[in-house]
Amino acid sequence: MKNQLLHIFRNTPFGRETLLQSVYFCRETGTSLVVYIPRHPQFLMYFQNEVVTVDLDRAFLRSPKTARKHAEDIIRGGGLEPNFFEPKGFTASTLPDIPVDFSYMCCPRTISDLSTKIGLGYIGPRVRKIIKNCTFPVLIPTPVYKEWKSLTVFFGGSHNAIQALTVGMKVSKLSGFPLKIFTQAEKKHYSYYQDILKKNALYDGIEKGEIEWLFFEKGKFRENLYNVPHDTMVVVGAYGHGLIKELLFGSMMEEIQTILPNNMLIVGPNCTP
Repeated sequence: MKNQLLHIFRNTPFGRETLLQSVYFCRETGTSLVVYIPRHPQFLMYFQNEVVTVDLDRAFLRSPKTARKHAEDIIRGGGLEPNFFEPKGFTASTLPDIPVDFSYMCCPRTISDLSTKIGLGYIGPRVRKIIKNCTFPVLIPTPVYKEWKSLTVFFGGSHNAIQALTVGMKVSKLSGFPLKIFTQAEKKHYSYYQDILKKNALYDGIEKGEIEWLFFEKGKFRENLYNVPHDTMVVVGAYGHGLIKELLFGSMMEEIQTILPNNMLIVGPNCTP
């Protein structure tokens, strides 16, 4: 898999903020940034289990004459060299195929609906379909550019939570930023989660004091979310059973993305870190 992040550029002020976030992620993690400036209102992504058709918000096609120059200025301003993707394959003359062999992809909360519908607590159906099928983590940036200086992985003991923690540890190592683990105990003892981490060789960092574990046995989950730092990037696994229904990520995932204003890195059920 390529060590690249795919970014679909929207030539608007909102799109500028999103691209700034991708530039920051790539600079801090040593990831190559690949930018696609769409010329058509749709594109296809051929995942292993499903072909996802993405209908773009018309703002993605706005002011095509200035789009490349705007993107280049943002990328160079962030200390990176511009690298633009041009589709080679087309399922139809106006339906380009986008590769799926990237390490990350940046998606705004919604990619197919009007920008006025973008808000905390709403992740559009096309973005959810990408997360459901992709083998890479998906970066969901804040609406306004915000730097993150640590990572907080939500860990509830599931297989997907282990995948999310693996991704979080990798990004922490690449960026040099500290890692925290957030666990809301669900009528289970500390040792239950501890054993899972040990069995998956993920406990050493906690034992050595390199990783802080925010472990909550009391209090409501949404109230404990206040302890998540404002300048952390949240890494969370999206449950497969919820995404298959295309409506829910799972109750905790929905709480996180509804309440927290942080940048998020979402690890879907088919992600292979």
